Amino acid sequence: MQDSHDSSHGFRVGQRVHSAGDSRRIGTVKYVGPVEGYSGTWVGVDWDNGEGKHDGSINGVRYFQAKSERSGSFVRAPNLSQGISLIEALERRYRSKPTNDEEDEMYVLSTSNNRVSVQLVGKDKIQDKLSRLEELTNASLAYMGVSFPGNPYQINSTVPNMKELDLTGNLLSDWKDVATICEQLPALKALNLSNNLMSPYKSELPPLESIRVVVLNNTGVDWEQVELLKQSLTAIEELHLIGNNISRVLPMSSSFVQGFNSLCLLNLDDNCIVEWDEVMKLSQLRCLEQLYLNKNCLKSIFYPDNNQQNESEATSYKPFQNLHCLLLGDNNISDLTSVDSLNLFPNLVETRLSENPITDSTSGGVPRFVLIARLAKIKVFNGSEVTPRERKDSEIRYVRLVISRLHANAEEIKQHPRFSELKRFYGIEDERPSTGASGPQTIGSGFLSITLKCVGASMGEKQPLTKKLPATTTVGKLKFLCESFFKLKSLKLKLFLQEEGSPLPVLLDNDTSSLMDLGIGSESIILVDEES
Repeated sequence: MQDSHDSSHGFRVGQRVHSAGDSRRIGTVKYVGPVEGYSGTWVGVDWDNGEGKHDGSINGVRYFQAKSERSGSFVRAPNLSQGISLIEALERRYRSKPTNDEEDEMYVLSTSNNRVSVQLVGKDKIQDKLSRLEELTNASLAYMGVSFPGNPYQINSTVPNMKELDLTGNLLSDWKDVATICEQLPALKALNLSNNLMSPYKSELPPLESIRVVVLNNTGVDWEQVELLKQSLTAIEELHLIGNNISRVLPMSSSFVQGFNSLCLLNLDDNCIVEWDEVMKLSQLRCLEQLYLNKNCLKSIFYPDNNQQNESEATSYKPFQNLHCLLLGDNNISDLTSVDSLNLFPNLVETRLSENPITDSTSGGVPRFVLIARLAKIKVFNGSEVTPRERKDSEIRYVRLVISRLHANAEEIKQHPRFSELKRFYGIEDERPSTGASGPQTIGSGFLSITLKCVGASMGEKQPLTKKLPATTTVGKLKFLCESFFKLKSLKLKLFLQEEGSPLPVLLDNDTSSLMDLGIGSESIILVDEES
């Protein structure tokens, strides 16, 4: 029962459709024909959102294979839409008058929770301006059921000045249709095709030299398709490929991706790249400045030395020569060697490592100040600026932390490439220093000025206290002191270090660690909370 049958309604297997009453409910036709036990012709649809009734089989008979157990359903043809043309979507979006229902939606709630209708001042002028399609430069046609271009020449005459076109969530699947649209819009600079399930293509597309930004998020494209697109998009500057299950980068020739001579930003977030070797195939893109690799499966990263490059392909151009932003959040990076390798990227100043094991302090990861100290050139870390003050404090705390560990294990120094450099730079002595406002201090004067702030819900309003504490004070001892300082005998306390630049305070969860061991310096702020 897997063979498709023709239908008088014109549906075909592989066609993209949406529910007649909901243009956001989109699916792919997998079967057209009779269903045993039911009269007439049915259309079997595999829904993108997975909200169907079965897997393509019913009453023990399989008609098609859906992508999941309940993503398929059978629908009568009149309940499905095959979509509209680009021109019709433009007319509906920008020239049709709002319905009474839409007008009724414009209201605010009064203090007595009654609806009070509101009127948009200047609405008619705005609507009039938008309705002049020949002047339109930006258009959003998201989820309007666009499935084909319409009359090509009519596109150019209708919107000749179009520069940015958003076609997110439509029914387009054929690259030839996309090429037709682009060819008729000579001023087009940015095109968003996200959430259109694009079919693979083999023939070359015409040159699309005006386009600078292409967004292909959740379109099902793989790197082979990207290589073919490269030949048409000769001037592309930004390429977004989020959520396409890309696991391999497959250059058309050579070991590295070539071409893309103007590409500055490549977004590969939310894909399936496991090996850093795949990413290295992008290292010869000479204009690449920003590379987004959040939500992949990377376990480690490295920067190659000269010996690691293939002699036949070695060039005077350093790998990732112009890359200044590398986002690696939500991967599986767990080693400090990977962190240290970021120092070798020639011009890297921004990175993201949040939601990796290496940054998860509850599972053996390291705190923000250690990462900042190890990353010498980073100016933006995990989305927040690394100020000169934060860098200085982080590097001094880091040196102090390493010194405390060296007394137990002299071999520890091998794991800290920047330690000696930073120790000399700040003039920190070996006697376990602490740093105050007057500069480096030795253990003989090793008292730290610590501000304690109560933040627990049941603690009431208590004024912050600034205390001089020995650097050897442990977290457990400090909890006991806080009970006395703030008269909190009946509460079980937990302490957090509030760090500049860090979005969340760091839990001090090891009662045996001293302030010195944790790298906490003078003028630090510790929050006093209660166990829930």
